[in-house]
Amino acid sequence: MPDKQQLDAYWMPFTANRDYKAAPRIVASASGMYYHDQSGRQILDGTAGLWCVPLGHSHPVIVRAVQKAIATLDYAPAFQMGHPAAFELAAELVEYSGRRFGQVFYTNSGSEAVDTALKMVLAYHRARGEGQRTRFIGRERGYHGVGFGGMSVGGLSANRKQFGNLLGGVDYLPHTHNLEKNAFSRGLPEYGAHLADELERLVTLHDASTIAAVIVEPLSGSAGVILPPKHYLQRLRELCDKHGILLIFDEVITGFGRMATPFACDYFGVTPDLMTTAKGLTNGVVPMGAVFSKPAIYDTLMQGPAGIELFHGYTYSGHPLACAAGLAALRVFKEEKVLEHAQSMTAYWEDGLHSLKGLPYVIDLRNAGLIGAIELESLPGKPGARAMEVYKTAFAEGVLIRTTGDIIALSPPLILEKQHIDELFGKLREILKRNA
Repeated sequence: MPDKQQLDAYWMPFTANRDYKAAPRIVASASGMYYHDQSGRQILDGTAGLWCVPLGHSHPVIVRAVQKAIATLDYAPAFQMGHPAAFELAAELVEYSGRRFGQVFYTNSGSEAVDTALKMVLAYHRARGEGQRTRFIGRERGYHGVGFGGMSVGGLSANRKQFGNLLGGVDYLPHTHNLEKNAFSRGLPEYGAHLADELERLVTLHDASTIAAVIVEPLSGSAGVILPPKHYLQRLRELCDKHGILLIFDEVITGFGRMATPFACDYFGVTPDLMTTAKGLTNGVVPMGAVFSKPAIYDTLMQGPAGIELFHGYTYSGHPLACAAGLAALRVFKEEKVLEHAQSMTAYWEDGLHSLKGLPYVIDLRNAGLIGAIELESLPGKPGARAMEVYKTAFAEGVLIRTTGDIIALSPPLILEKQHIDELFGKLREILKRNA
């Protein structure tokens, strides 16, 4: 256990530091479906780390690949030069996307991927002679990372209110969460596709000629697993095409199997113009993100004067260790038929989640792919307190979950078996009964 000096020295992200440091929760190792604390106690990972370990922890294929990579090439600059694995991974990712996209631009996180995509959009419109298209449309309760661009197009007030002025010229679609109409839906909700038509109102307000792109999560994870209604994303795609607006999907959470398909765009049958990814790209082993681009965007920027086409990039773009981890992860997805296994678990997962209906204070259950949410009635005057108490109790009893306000979000590694689903929901059932 860290001593007080060590605890004080680490300013922890997205954490109630004072509360946590009064009673720290520490993990020391991980393998497969489980974390282990310093005493060796098993903790079932109900969240794939932070949505980012779809293949389970310490997968030997990925471990060996990274070990070999660091002994071969520890670092290579990405500006005006490259290394073989960066090009190999890009080609593999294009194939993994079903060739829906033509190019991949590397970043080091989902936040960086979002800011990169926003800059690509602006550069693209400028290169086409439509530099007046500078406005972005995000969505209420959307989460697009913590860069100033991502915060600006995101719609979570807690992530914005401390930081003053953000990007100007941003407007927002309404979110799609509706307990009155859609509570306890199994899979995608029936009500709410019409909310995509709010884009028409924003086009009328701002004029389409000023709007550069719409950015949405196909399924909002960090806001508490907010699902798109049936046909909602298809309608959004239609409206963007109608008005010459680019569509960006933020698939940092949903990419790499979370929906039991390669990406959420496969699950929903809707292809965006740009797609941001991270997390599962390397199975969380080495930080890495990537922006997938349709060829038209890349090709447009390649038509300008000779020289650097996009003045953007990062010191660690395409890092050799990250590329090695990414290639190994794609190999595991293919050779171990991970997506096929995930698909075989979705019905049992859905039934396990919805078996919690009727428990005290459970006001909604929702699911898609291998994602689930349990929404709890808030304690009067104490939003988030009820779910946080469940979180702490669950960790003490050997289950890791995630909370957003009074919503419990679940996203286990895709390698889970039925006994893991039984363990997860069995323990949560008992905890929710006791915490009533």
